[in-house]
Amino acid sequence: MKPFSKIISIITPFDKANVDTDQIIPKQFLKLIVKSGFGKFLFYDWRFDHEGQPKNDFILNDPTYKDSKILVTNENFGCGSSREHAVWALKDFGFNVIISPSFADIFYSNCFKNGVLPIILDIKNIKKLLKIKDEVELDLNSQKIIFGDEFINFEIDSHRKIRLLEGLDDIDLTLNENEKIQNFEKNSPIVSIFE
Repeated sequence: MKPFSKIISIITPFDKANVDTDQIIPKQFLKLIVKSGFGKFLFYDWRFDHEGQPKNDFILNDPTYKDSKILVTNENFGCGSSREHAVWALKDFGFNVIISPSFADIFYSNCFKNGVLPIILDIKNIKKLLKIKDEVELDLNSQKIIFGDEFINFEIDSHRKIRLLEGLDDIDLTLNENEKIQNFEKNSPIVSIFE
């Protein structure tokens, strides 16, 4: 996983509530066996018509937002099934940050495991961000979203913050303890379950 760096980007305003993982990445696209390649299917049923043509009125089809790395949405984002593919699709599409008043628990956890920063803000600040047209600066180190002369602070668990800043996934965290694991294995008697 790549270390999370400071992000300067416009915001994609996605003012929808209760967006479930089946809308984020519909089930028919879950056949890939790698984490990449899902971005083209992100919000497929909302982005494309029955003939596979982009819908002009869907926000992600607006070229204004094609390089946006920040998605601002409404409450209960990522609800529904626990498919990790939903985060893979968002990241593969280019989003590194999802900002919402609330997330489904498993989706929230999956974001950190895949290098996506989920930020929880109150409705007042969500509404403010949804209106911003210019670029914002998001600094994980200082935990600030900066726009013009204003900024919004956000909270994040310190362990998860370090994971993102250092680009550590679950395997990296285990490998960091490799010396302790080897010492434990060397100094522990082998016990057979058949004895």
